[in-house]
Amino acid sequence: MKQWGKEAATSATLTNQKSSPPLCGLPPFAIMRCFLLLILFILPLFPSSGADYNRMILEEIRRIPAKGGYSVQDPAFDGLRAAVQPGTPYLQIQPELSRPSFCSGATYLILLQVLNRLAAAGALELAPDIQQALLVDDPQPDGYGVWGRWNANGPGAARLLHLTGMGESFTDLEKAKPGDFLKIFWNNEVGRDERGHLVVYLGMAHNSEGEPTVRFWSSNQPDGYGVKAVPMSEIKNMIFTRLTRPENIKSIRSLPQVDEYLSTLLKTPSSFEEARRRSGIQ
Repeated sequence: MKQWGKEAATSATLTNQKSSPPLCGLPPFAIMRCFLLLILFILPLFPSSGADYNRMILEEIRRIPAKGGYSVQDPAFDGLRAAVQPGTPYLQIQPELSRPSFCSGATYLILLQVLNRLAAAGALELAPDIQQALLVDDPQPDGYGVWGRWNANGPGAARLLHLTGMGESFTDLEKAKPGDFLKIFWNNEVGRDERGHLVVYLGMAHNSEGEPTVRFWSSNQPDGYGVKAVPMSEIKNMIFTRLTRPENIKSIRSLPQVDEYLSTLLKTPSSFEEARRRSGIQ
């Protein structure tokens, strides 16, 4: 900036021409500085085709108040319903109302907050019918609607993003990035007898014994929202899901009311191989 100012002054001296008055009463270097600051602060709000949605997910995690307790009883579902309401021109989300919480509800709030952020930036539209489809109904069985799919046993989140074209899933830990959604299976079962946890992946670490651990954010027992690390030895299987095309949220209009696979998993066993296939994993 100093060099440009010096050159401009030299040029004015040599040509002995009177320069035009500064725009808005500001010297040129100040105008350039304001322009650059505008780009730095505004441009990240308008994602391009190469937008870093993982970064957005990690940023939205910080907007969720920590702790609040963990529960899968009615008060937790009531809080989640109250936290997500229709609005104009996008959803009204109050995560502080969703307390106590549970893992699928916590990660669903993150997904919706990213969609809201993109809608505010004009990157996608959350029309009234789309907003209505994203709400948490009472009751809403597993596999029914958007929330029922996300909340289902097995690969609920992975299958939802696969069928809508909003994301892609994989099982290779080497491909995982912080900000990916992650379904952890604590046992080898999928469906009726599974024990699982839906989280946002944060990366790998090691515990005090040198054992590799998986770090993640979710609503965890017993404290609720927060970061946790578990040894890899405690995890039997994992499905990572990456948000890649959130603008395809509009395709939920064409989803059948019920996902015949996910809706059966509370009572019917499946397999990890079938879960992979149903999530579009080759």
